[in-house]
Amino acid sequence: MSANTYKGGCLCGKVRFEITGEIENIIYCHCSQCRKAQGSAFATNGNVDVEAFVFISGEEELTGYQSTPGQTKYFCKHCGSPIISKNESLPNKVRVRLGTVESDIRERPVAHIFVTSKANWETLPDDLPHYESYEPSR
Repeated sequence: MSANTYKGGCLCGKVRFEITGEIENIIYCHCSQCRKAQGSAFATNGNVDVEAFVFISGEEELTGYQSTPGQTKYFCKHCGSPIISKNESLPNKVRVRLGTVESDIRERPVAHIFVTSKANWETLPDDLPHYESYEPSR
């Protein structure tokens, strides 16, 4: 099986990236930080090996915010699109905000996390596992 190739970028187009490989552990996160960072009911994120993620252009257009000790979220400093986050405890992975991926994604979400923090107006209509915090595999 050949490696997947995905292309993506920010809203204004200044930041462009490519993923060559699998997107792992796709989750819907309902924590209050992700809701605020996305401006939506949840964030959809997936892990990618560091060597499989490459900025094509605009890496210098990113700004970072350390949301919790050891975890930094990176956004386009022009349009505010959230692109990735990095966690010091997982130095070989980047967590990609899947809304910025423009290619069709083959992998599928595996769970909803932090469901006790979900927006009170949101319902979870699918049959994926729901967890009160991180999924057990993390």
